[in-house]
Amino acid sequence: MSDISIAQSVVLPPIKEVAARLGIAEDDLELYGKYKAKLPLRLIDEKKVAAAQLILVTAITPTPAGEGKTTVSIGLADGLRKIGKKAVVVLREPSLGPVFGAKGGATGGGRSQVSPMADINLHFTGDFNAVEKANNLLAALLDNVIQTAHHPLDIDPRTVLWKRCLDLNDRSLRQTIVGLGGKANGVMRADGFNITAASEVMAILCLATSLPDLKTRLGNILVAFSYTNQPIYARQLHAEAAMTILLRDALLPNLVQTLEQTPAIIHGGPFANIAQGTNTALATRMGLSLGDYVVTEAGFGADLGAEKFLNIKCGYTGLAPAAVVIVATVRALRHHGGATPAQLNTPDLARCERGFANLARHLENAQKFGYQPVVAINQFSSDTDEEVALVQQLCRALGVTAVLSTSWAEGGAGATALAEAVLTNIAAGTNRLRPLYAWDQPVKAKIETIAREIYGAVGVDYTAQAEADLRRIDRLGLAGLPICMAKTQKSFSDNEKLVGRPEGFRVTVRECELAAGAGFLIPILGTLLRMPGLPPVPASAGMDIDDNGVITGLS
Repeated sequence: MSDISIAQSVVLPPIKEVAARLGIAEDDLELYGKYKAKLPLRLIDEKKVAAAQLILVTAITPTPAGEGKTTVSIGLADGLRKIGKKAVVVLREPSLGPVFGAKGGATGGGRSQVSPMADINLHFTGDFNAVEKANNLLAALLDNVIQTAHHPLDIDPRTVLWKRCLDLNDRSLRQTIVGLGGKANGVMRADGFNITAASEVMAILCLATSLPDLKTRLGNILVAFSYTNQPIYARQLHAEAAMTILLRDALLPNLVQTLEQTPAIIHGGPFANIAQGTNTALATRMGLSLGDYVVTEAGFGADLGAEKFLNIKCGYTGLAPAAVVIVATVRALRHHGGATPAQLNTPDLARCERGFANLARHLENAQKFGYQPVVAINQFSSDTDEEVALVQQLCRALGVTAVLSTSWAEGGAGATALAEAVLTNIAAGTNRLRPLYAWDQPVKAKIETIAREIYGAVGVDYTAQAEADLRRIDRLGLAGLPICMAKTQKSFSDNEKLVGRPEGFRVTVRECELAAGAGFLIPILGTLLRMPGLPPVPASAGMDIDDNGVITGLS
């Protein structure tokens, strides 16, 4: 059965019943139809947050199609609930760019899905729309100030840093010109669009701890410089209050459920190769307030999502996972062992063994942060018993438990062994978060720590632009912010062709952006797009809707 047909065959209770099992009264819900609701922030209980156990799910360096991290996260939460634990899964919201582009939806798969799948993948509760509108309001206010003669801010249009955004893949919008058509239409200047998930507003939403904190962070966005080289922040445009108004409802976490009725909180959606790649801090705290075990995930491979989760999100929130799960697939091991795209589904023990070097590096990295990880082998139909046994054997040799997860086919029943392994891991009491670097270290020291310790690089090079950016950051007094490295998700290096566990390479920082509102620095390694394009045959080409409004192909 397809993901959609499986989802359509399951009859779910109204979300108010799921909420009631968590002790939430119907009057506390802001209902968005029968199966979705927003949760008030007053439900966050810091004593419960401190007592609950947070489980971080991350992954091996992925193949282009991904390794099923969301599927495993949902399955693990269902598995924990199946063995009698009060579990909640907390995830990011899908972006319409990937939904209609190459990867399709992001609500899990098979029998490990969150529902209503179509709603979550599409407009959901309007959070992405609110982020987009707040982002573009700031852009409009900025251009209005530039247009105003003799404005005291005296903004130099050539220095504008803020771009508009749109939640679709559209390469033609990467570089644009605004203000065409004469003086009445504004000052002509170069501009461009980011995809909404790459907007700093999204990153801010996901780190904000309250409505006042959200407003302060929005005001701290650096948008441009004056003709005298003075920084211009959103607060100087008096933009932060109006932006916060647009984001008021988007700040509230969204409650849905899995196909097995496990509570699921879906909230926020920053990319992991540009931003921090994890759901909102408020959603995580909400989950920890409502459940004894919370399963959450970090985007792409552990060198991106998990590194940022542990160094940035945990640093700002004071949270620390009780356990780390690394999702691996035999398919990805073949890929890192030299298989071509056409060979990914062809069993090959030799390639699987060679590709294990990539997983081994991720395991070592988790240990550097103070965690003995658990490996979840996400089963695909092309896997052989011999390949799975090999992965488990190689993990055992490193002192790591590897468990086969069959949650795509079996739901929570296929993840009970994984759930038991994670509980055993937590009970051992040896996992303790050790940040990789101190925020007050010099910026280059922080960058090089990540490059050497996580990526395995032998050194870091900086372009002239990057050096100038670092001098500007220092001049602005913002060198003490954490690092949010931006690079390809396809390799430990900044060269996507270097798969496996590359050695002896250097990385190059091309430029270093400043996300003063979100509160991190973004060194950009290689060429990285904030506005993706569509593939020759986008996922949208396989979608349809019948006369009764039933959608197919959205998975």
